[in-house]
Amino acid sequence: MSVIMTHSLRNAARHMRGALDGLGAAKEAAPRVAVILPCHNEAAAIARVIGEFQAALPEARVIVFDNASSDATAAIAAAAGAEVHFEPRPGKGNVVRRMFADIDADIYLMADGDGTYDAASAPLLVACVAQDNVDMAIGARAMVMQDAHRRGHAIGNRLFNRLYHALFGAGFEDIFSGYRAFSRRFVKSFPALSSGFEIETELCVHASQLKLPTAEIILPYGKRDEGSSSKLRTFRDGLRILSTFAVLLKETRPALFFGSFAGAAMALAIALAIPIVTTFIATGLVPRIPTVVLCTGLTLFAALMGACGLILDSLARSRVEQKRILYLTMAAPRA
Repeated sequence: MSVIMTHSLRNAARHMRGALDGLGAAKEAAPRVAVILPCHNEAAAIARVIGEFQAALPEARVIVFDNASSDATAAIAAAAGAEVHFEPRPGKGNVVRRMFADIDADIYLMADGDGTYDAASAPLLVACVAQDNVDMAIGARAMVMQDAHRRGHAIGNRLFNRLYHALFGAGFEDIFSGYRAFSRRFVKSFPALSSGFEIETELCVHASQLKLPTAEIILPYGKRDEGSSSKLRTFRDGLRILSTFAVLLKETRPALFFGSFAGAAMALAIALAIPIVTTFIATGLVPRIPTVVLCTGLTLFAALMGACGLILDSLARSRVEQKRILYLTMAAPRA
């Protein structure tokens, strides 16, 4: 009997050691990294970009998402060794939503296909996620105003970054950088509602709203290759980004959004009412009846906006809790 028990104990110990060795190997296994490149008419640079990312991250999948290109972007990318996927709906936001939904990885590195981002710096961004448990690492563009932007882009970049700080809080110095690394739990909890270049703003707001750990590293930023042109339109996309700011403020901070309208309406009502009240105190008469009606309407409007802000603020908090719970159901980058 003792011999049988000893043999059984030895087998159990051997199985236990094997299980522990397997766990150790799993913990030491490198995370799966996917380099995702949204592209629209980037035939001039895409082959070089793919080669540089393959050299910087040799174990990573390099995936090009062709966004309704009219040139040979997809064919050149496939010939260069990248996986090629297609998103027919135009707009970077549509591509990002498709990439985040279709690609399965532990760490996602997103860059543009125009060759302006430094692929050699990719391991720095990946390391922020893998080693520091950061959910989003941004490659802030060094000297972006001098190297690759038109004057209108430079002014808009400064103004929108300052506006973001005022509305959503500090934490990012380059909210429009397209060079970012994400954890899996960030990607799979991100709703991705935007359709165009405003997607970068939505990414930052998602991180700010859930108070996710983020990092920002200043990296080189260069000019486009000859034959490659920017898809960004200063005024059109500037207006779209501004409207996105308003929508995201309404969705994430409704008390501030509707409270601003309530405060403005109430201030205007008080300003218009002061002369009427002064005249009434002095004479006992109420002149300018239309102005009185307008003041009454403005006061009711202010009360309505204030009530909407308070109610929607409670709903917004509930949505944040739900997104946070979904985020927490997924393992941290190290795990």
